[in-house]
Amino acid sequence: MSDTGYESDTLRDIAPEATEPRRVVVLISGNGSNLQALVDEQSHDRLGGEIVAVVSNEPDAYGLHRARDAGIEAVVLPHREYDSRDAYDGALIKVIERHEPDLIVLAGFMRILTPRFVRRFYGRMLNIHPSLLPAYQGLDTHARALADGVAEHGCSVHFVTEELDGGPVVIQAAVAVADDETEESLKEKVHAREHLIYPIAVRWFLEGRLQLGDDGPTFDGVPLPPQGLRLSHADAAEELDEDIDDA
Repeated sequence: MSDTGYESDTLRDIAPEATEPRRVVVLISGNGSNLQALVDEQSHDRLGGEIVAVVSNEPDAYGLHRARDAGIEAVVLPHREYDSRDAYDGALIKVIERHEPDLIVLAGFMRILTPRFVRRFYGRMLNIHPSLLPAYQGLDTHARALADGVAEHGCSVHFVTEELDGGPVVIQAAVAVADDETEESLKEKVHAREHLIYPIAVRWFLEGRLQLGDDGPTFDGVPLPPQGLRLSHADAAEELDEDIDDA
């Protein structure tokens, strides 16, 4: 028996070293509902790692309260105190690297990142976007989808690259658009799907199943298709206990 309390099954009686949880830094600007979804999974040991810090560019972001309530370090780095986007991103890099993260998660971080920032964390930074990419990159996705009369909308988790909302997609969840859909009702449905798939993608990365290589993203060593892995409306509705005919 070693002094670690681990009973070896080898003749050499060598105990394995304890593995530190993989570390996550989350960037937010507002309410932090996707942050909360990640925190909830972490509280049930289903995230695959540990959120070690939450950083916000907005001092009044409600997500900072969510972090503090969960016992997570909450850091305010106001962008208005910096003369340029590059100066701010330089300061943000220093804050993030102080926490030595394996993964950076953008959860409603309303800043366009500089190429310098993206290159620093390339391959270990995820974002969630409220559309089925590549459709509706940018803002006002729900209003634009309704204006176009689409039958299907949704959300996407993707790796962050220098192209805004253009990085390789990991996973998507679709929602059928009802005839009487409003922007607010559609936003609510998409939010539910965001809270479903974002923790899944984060866990995949932290477990080493999801990676971004020179030839694109892979899951369990298999290249992902352009739209990533997609949950249909029916699949997502079942996971969320929604009425499947509510569309």
